[in-house]
Amino acid sequence: MLVTLARKYLGPYRWAVVAVLVLQLVQTLGALYLPSLNADIIDDGVVVGDIGRIWSTGGWMLVVSLGQVVASVVAVYFGAQVATAFGRDLRRDLFRTVQTYSAREMAQFGAPTLITRGTNDVQQVQMTVLMTFTIMVMAPIMLVGGVILALSEDVTMSGLLLVIVPVLGVTAGLIVWRMVPHFRRMQKRIDAINAVLREQITGLRVVRAFVREQREKERFGTVNEELFDTSLRAGQLMALTFPVVMLIMNMSSVAVLWFGAREIEAGGLQIGSLTAFLSYLMYILMAVMMSTMIFMMIPRAAVAAERIGEVLETESSVVDPVAPVALLPADDAGGQAPRGRVTFEDVEFRYPGAEAPVLHELTFAAEPGQITAIIGSTGSGKSTLLNLVPRLFDATGGSVRIDGIDVRDVLQRDLGSVMGLVPQKAFLFTGTVADNLRYGKPDASEEEMWAALEVAQARDFVEALPDGLESMVAQGGATFSGGQRQRLAIARAVIREPRIYLFDDSFSALDYATDARLRAALRPRTREATVIVVAQRVATIRDAEQILVLDHGRIVGRGTHTELLADNPTYQEIVTSQMSLEEAA
Repeated sequence: MLVTLARKYLGPYRWAVVAVLVLQLVQTLGALYLPSLNADIIDDGVVVGDIGRIWSTGGWMLVVSLGQVVASVVAVYFGAQVATAFGRDLRRDLFRTVQTYSAREMAQFGAPTLITRGTNDVQQVQMTVLMTFTIMVMAPIMLVGGVILALSEDVTMSGLLLVIVPVLGVTAGLIVWRMVPHFRRMQKRIDAINAVLREQITGLRVVRAFVREQREKERFGTVNEELFDTSLRAGQLMALTFPVVMLIMNMSSVAVLWFGAREIEAGGLQIGSLTAFLSYLMYILMAVMMSTMIFMMIPRAAVAAERIGEVLETESSVVDPVAPVALLPADDAGGQAPRGRVTFEDVEFRYPGAEAPVLHELTFAAEPGQITAIIGSTGSGKSTLLNLVPRLFDATGGSVRIDGIDVRDVLQRDLGSVMGLVPQKAFLFTGTVADNLRYGKPDASEEEMWAALEVAQARDFVEALPDGLESMVAQGGATFSGGQRQRLAIARAVIREPRIYLFDDSFSALDYATDARLRAALRPRTREATVIVVAQRVATIRDAEQILVLDHGRIVGRGTHTELLADNPTYQEIVTSQMSLEEAA
């Protein structure tokens, strides 16, 4: 997967990659050339007074060194540019892929691991790409070139390489092999610590309200300690690599000097050749050490690349049709019938791996100009039913239709343009109140925003804010109460003026008086639209033209409040749990 990602995301920068490789080649060849110049001076000597040779040889060595420096600086510059662009493009595609996910894929991965994969994992791969550019060409050329030049200096002493290089390679390989499982566990530990940290930050008010700080400290301490232990083991192995490599390198240098001195004494080797051989040996061992550094990073990068690839290769279960069908136009001045009729035809929904469906053979129609309410006990499938309309999930059986067109035959963009969804958990984005309202309608005027706020019974508290519509909203709307967040979310849907309104228990945080005023203000605004309301409170939906009673994913009652109160036991049970029969009547 690491190679696949490199091919895909480095392809657009192939010329920069080639430039980096050429510059690294120039730098490496220069490094291998300098010892031979030095050896010639030592072996041949310099005739007394021959300043010209000193200047010419020294000048040439200086030119080669400067060329190395320039090549190295430019190579690192372009390598950093390419590696950074690689990380940017990879994060962009990860983000775009996650944006296409349905609720099913989001639940499959979970937010903490998706955050880790888009940040830490990408960084691991990006750093490996950068290190590869830095030493990818240098290491093999330095290794092969060093061996060839060492053989040219002295074949007998080169036999030491047959022992030194394999010992160094096998030792480093064994250490890297032991690191791989620790790197795999480390990424999972990072996922776990992100999950716990995200929960604790999001649920900080609950933690403090129940005085559970100590428990959360212990919980975080557990996952933190697990990450510490895994990181420590991987770090110990990584730290062991360099002392071992340096030990082998120093022992190799001692061995070369020992055997070289004996050959010089016997007249079989010159001092310059020994110096050059020792330099080549260092280059060879440095090449092995640099390769070891890459091999130390590759296992962790490979694990990160697999996790990234898993996200990129996971396709959303909700996709646009190959041959999309356009929704019918809205009502026009010619007297055309209102558009936005929602019908469920034998709809079934089953979560992946579930033994039984959540929804069973649901058949009903939500008409324009009417309120269709859905009520039932907790876990009866109300929210799941509502989520099938905007295709947050796709039905596993039957069909959901808008104006007779299956929602799976409509582009998701077109489908979203005719709906105003207020989710069960009202979520506000970081920015201003106006920014959040413009999520519903990007070109909304200030007058339209105030009108929508007035319908949602939010105008009073927004006007009371220091900057009104330009007042800042914290992440998730943490600066507002639950009821205020719900009303702002409703205003965001109202300002869109959609054909279909979907309210998923969107009035639960409102007091009865505010709930009644809001519903009364919504009536004129939604007169020709289809309104589907999921609710727990009977008072919220008692005026609906059609109430569906859900029990274990099945419709067990259908009618108005009065009709259901007269002959539906399930509805009667829900009503009597909230109010007396006299109040309900």
